[in-house]
Amino acid sequence: MNAGPSILMRLALPARRRIQFAGICALLLWSGTVGLAPHASRAAASAPPVPVPDPAHDPPRTLSSDGLPAPRLGAEAAVVYDPASHEILWESNSFTRRPIASITKVMTALVFLEQQPDLDADVVVSRRDVRRASTTYLRRGERVSLYNLLHLALVASDNVAARVLARVSPWGTRGFVEQMNVKATELGLRGTTFTDPSGLHSGNVSTAYDVSRLIVQATNRPVISTIMRKTSYSLRTSRRRLRVRNTNKLLQGRLLVHGGKTGYINASGYCLATVVKLPDREPLSIVVLGAGSNSRRFREVRRLADWVSEHGAALSPPTNRPAD
Repeated sequence: MNAGPSILMRLALPARRRIQFAGICALLLWSGTVGLAPHASRAAASAPPVPVPDPAHDPPRTLSSDGLPAPRLGAEAAVVYDPASHEILWESNSFTRRPIASITKVMTALVFLEQQPDLDADVVVSRRDVRRASTTYLRRGERVSLYNLLHLALVASDNVAARVLARVSPWGTRGFVEQMNVKATELGLRGTTFTDPSGLHSGNVSTAYDVSRLIVQATNRPVISTIMRKTSYSLRTSRRRLRVRNTNKLLQGRLLVHGGKTGYINASGYCLATVVKLPDREPLSIVVLGAGSNSRRFREVRRLADWVSEHGAALSPPTNRPAD
């Protein structure tokens, strides 16, 4: 039987040293744990950790704006979400599922980057990529890098760029869309479904609340956030030079934008998801879906940002609301 090094040490020590050794052990046992400061309280040592919000499983806390003037909006759905506190500061129809158009490309970029691709690699645009693509700067047969495709998808909202990213992934286009839905489930986006990587299909649906969390996930990725903050981007394909402008006009205004993405098809109306930093606040995610025009979606996001700046401190303690 192994007596253990501590017992052997005690046997070898003189009587006075054994008494000192026993006293030290008693002090450590009394304090609760080895390494705890002698004056630390036992209550502090055993205090449970502060719970961290889990947006994927816990419903958000919705603050009450009773007694405050409502922001003047025409969008079909909208939300102001604070990811740091997991609170909704203001919402309208934020749990109603709607088509989200090219905001879909945010998930396309997230899923594509998860495989850690070589962004310097070149790929060739196919005939199928450009068929009925609507908005695109690319032509069949052009060779372009994956890095430039990400910029085209997120800055210029290029549909062909999103299609190519999905097609050249290890899963192919159909498998890529399946991975988009797997990722949505993983993130707890319970009102979100994807049917194509570009957002042209009206089957790409989500809620303003889900989108607010999706855009937060994207801005937490440095590659995506850096791209989304560019007001314009210049690139070269195998045939020509291109310069594209960001469809997110908030970047040209007074708000400090961490990232954002526009979307539009007839079924969705004009949509915008963005993360902005307001004075004396953590970054907020602001989403409007189904605005009446291109300019209105930007104007209504600014109104929501101004409303929070003016009235945010007066919001009432949170009340529970189911996120479905």
